Amino acid sequence: MTIKEIQDEIVDDFSMFDDWMQRYEYIIELGKSLPLIDPQYQVEQNLIKGCQSQVWLYAELEGDKIFFTANSDAILTKGIIAILIRVFSGQKAEDILNADMAFIDEIGLKEHLSPTRANGLVSMIKQIKMYALAYQAKQE
Repeated sequence: MTIKEIQDEIVDDFSMFDDWMQRYEYIIELGKSLPLIDPQYQVEQNLIKGCQSQVWLYAELEGDKIFFTANSDAILTKGIIAILIRVFSGQKAEDILNADMAFIDEIGLKEHLSPTRANGLVSMIKQIKMYALAYQAKQE
């Protein structure tokens, strides 16, 4: 699936819920299915700076696609990174770098997060794109 198709699927998933309490519960559920980072990568250098909670993100290149794993010490944050991993894991660096992030506004995520969590979300996206940039540079 393309990044856009996955994003559209997520927007559809979120549209099924009437209120934000249900959406928060759904995000927490998504966090439980997060592809967990191998403990050896849950180290300082893989911590995302700018997050209120601790979030570790690790990326690995397989062929021309990048695969992400992550973990967090906060259940809601774990769900947020799970959404981003669902969108970006298994995609090409170029596609990640060119991805439109409008789906985040479409599901209303940013406006329903505290300012510090919203900053953390931006930091997670930046880190994913930094990995993509690094792997793209390696491939050239």
